Amino acid sequence: MSDDRLIVALDVPHAVAGLELTQKLGDAVSFYKIGLGMLTGGGLALANELIQEHGKRIFLDMKLFDISATVEAAVRGLAQFDLDFLTVHGDPHVVRAAMEGAARSRTKILAVTILTSLDRNDLDAAMIQSGDIPDLVQTRAGRALEAGADGVIASPQEAALIRALPEANGKLIVTPGVRPSGAALGDQKRVATPGQAILDGADHIVVGRPIWQAEDPAAAARAVLAELP
Repeated sequence: MSDDRLIVALDVPHAVAGLELTQKLGDAVSFYKIGLGMLTGGGLALANELIQEHGKRIFLDMKLFDISATVEAAVRGLAQFDLDFLTVHGDPHVVRAAMEGAARSRTKILAVTILTSLDRNDLDAAMIQSGDIPDLVQTRAGRALEAGADGVIASPQEAALIRALPEANGKLIVTPGVRPSGAALGDQKRVATPGQAILDGADHIVVGRPIWQAEDPAAAARAVLAELP
């Protein structure tokens, strides 16, 4: 039995490559993330195939952001795919609209706090308010959860702060930016190991390149799972 605390990011160009990767991973992985990079390469069709024909769980990482009516309509349409998780930006009006769209479906809405590839210099360039990133993430997470989100996306470095929030009781924390011991950081700036992320309060960790770029992806996935407490 695979451990669904590990979500493997299918950050490959198209659905054919994604399906090939899932075949290599086999029973080692039960949960996959499909993001914007594969959307025009058959990502939704792959999600449907993995759910319906292979019994896999799917996290669709769209990071939706728009006016409320548009977000609600988009989420309502995507929820028909029987997804497990769907991401939206953590602005309260976006979260509320997404929750309306996901009503009466099994899809859980996860709010993005601050992308794990960003640091304070990036936020300054984007004219985001001043303050330490952990404090901003905690505040943003609290507001998203108050707005009804089923959980949040945050770097593993902020997982413990979010888990300590009263609003986080019974909510999900999903952490990208996870790197196995000794792995290259790539474009991630706020990272932690798989075991540390779980110990700090994450329910699920997302790992991409350290697995799909490995010579033996299934062995790499099992090595990540071996680090989990």
